[in-house]
Formats: sequence, C-alpha cells, structure tokens
Amino acid sequence: MKVYLYMNERLYQYGFPNHPLNPTRYRLFKKYLEESKIDKNLEIVSEYPCNEEILKYFHAEEYIKYVKRKSEEGVGLLDYGDTPAYKGVYEVSLESACATLDAAKKALKQKTYTMNPSGGWHHSRRDRAAGFCVFNDIGVAIEYLFSHGLAGRVYYIDIDAHHGDGVYYSFEDDPRVYIFDIHESGVYLYPGTGFEWEDGRGAARGSKRNRALDPGDGDDILLKYIDEAVEWGFEIEPDLIIMQGGMDGLAGDPLTHLRYSVDGYLSAVERVLRLSRDLGVGLVYLGGGGYQPEVQAKTWIRVLETMLKLSLT
Repeated sequence: MKVYLYMNERLYQYGFPNHPLNPTRYRLFKKYLEESKIDKNLEIVSEYPCNEEILKYFHAEEYIKYVKRKSEEGVGLLDYGDTPAYKGVYEVSLESACATLDAAKKALKQKTYTMNPSGGWHHSRRDRAAGFCVFNDIGVAIEYLFSHGLAGRVYYIDIDAHHGDGVYYSFEDDPRVYIFDIHESGVYLYPGTGFEWEDGRGAARGSKRNRALDPGDGDDILLKYIDEAVEWGFEIEPDLIIMQGGMDGLAGDPLTHLRYSVDGYLSAVERVLRLSRDLGVGLVYLGGGGYQPEVQAKTWIRVLETMLKLSLT
C-alpha cells in the first residue's frame, strides 16, 4: 500500500518568529528526505482541498474571525503569551488543518498510513489559541468525519510530553472518541491537566485514559503505557487511529523533563503502526511538539521508513 506524506512550502511555514516552535525542523526534514533513499511507495501530497469553512466544524466562528483579524494586523498575541500573531498566521494554520483533514480522509478510505509533520496542534480550544496551537487540526478532522458519516469511532493516541488538553476537553463527553494520552504530569508541566482520574464525562466515562509521567521517566514507562494503549485498541476496534507523535519527550528537549531515547520513541510509534495494520484501519501520524530540530527531522525520516516497511508486510 502507498504511504502518504504531506509536504509543501505553505504547510511547512507553521511556527513563530524567534520562538521555540519555528519552521527550522521542517526545512531540515525536507533536506534529509531529499538526501535519503526513501522507498518508491512513498507518495508526496502537496495539493489538497483547502477551504476555511472546514474550521467551523470545530471552532467558534467568532474565534476564526479573531485569528483572521490578528493575522492581518500582524502584531500581538493570540492567547495570553505563548502564541504570537504575525502576518499570515491565519493562512498557515488553516493550511495545517486542511492537510490533516485530507490525511485523515485518505487514511480512512485507503486503510493506509498518512503523515503530516505540520499537524497535531492539540492545545487549541474551540474558542481560543493556546500553547503554540492556533487551530486544532485534530478536532477539525474528527468533527468533519463524524458530521459526514465517514467514521463512527476514532482512537486518538497522544505521546507528546504535554497533555493534549484541547482534544481531551473538547471530546470529554463524546463516547465516539477514545483517547489514550501519555504525557509528563501536569504537576510539573504545562498545561497542568491530564490526571489519571480524568477518564471522560457522562456517557463517555471510561472512553479516555490519561497516563501521567514523572520528570526523568524514560523508555520503560513509555513502552509500558504504549502496550496498554495497543491492547485497548483491539478492544475498541476503531474506524481510524490518529497519533499525535510529539517528540518533546526525547531526552535533551529544552521544554520538558522526560528522557525517552530515539529508539524507544520509534518502538512506541511502530507498536501503534502495527496496531493499525493488525486492525485493518488507517492511521494518521501528526508531528506535534518537539524542540530539538535536528533530532526531530532525522527521527521523522525513521518514522517514514517504519511506515514503509510495515506497509509491505
């Protein structure tokens, strides 16, 4: 089966000037991809439908207008300090949401792997930006799929070091969205949420699992919880898996305190990819956070190689 990578100049501009999250990692990734001998079964997707109307599936209309206005002004902040406004931030953020939605539809229809490195903005809420995240591409994709009857059950697995609060609280009471989120404890790290007792609300109780790690935790804890996530996935039998693969849990990341090795991280990703294959459903991999551009770019190449390897077996 084909593996699809989303890549174009617009998409890879996501980031902020003089900021921990900037486009350097995308430029390096593109460079290493060009130098690599990636299998011919990889297909680059550079064009896809992109209409701002898709944002309304998840975001409040007033918030969308606010971002557009701040993007035109090009100054100030979109939130209380983490997410700067600059000219064009609206268009770049919309591009990311469009790519993730197309990746989700393609993965669902073809039961294959798709990858959008410039996606996974899991902090954004329906009515506000947060934590470097302008539009929640994950939420947009999920709501679109449900609204169009394309999926009945989605399994969201998040291994970014920061809790995916924008996804969790937006779908906290939705039993169609299963969430397994492995992150550094909110006692020590932004956004201060994602405790193990948070397991959904109302009819969705039990459809969410948060696994909070302590500073210094490494591969053994990560893989223990990934194995739990995989086992649960076989029980859930979702129509689609969305994986937010943030790499800010890797040892040496300047913003977090976890100690995953690259090999441990890749083992976690591979186990989820195998789950997707064994269930016979598609998987969308999203880049998320990570603040060691060189390490992240090289590791994305290895994620692609793993996808290609599994797509042939």
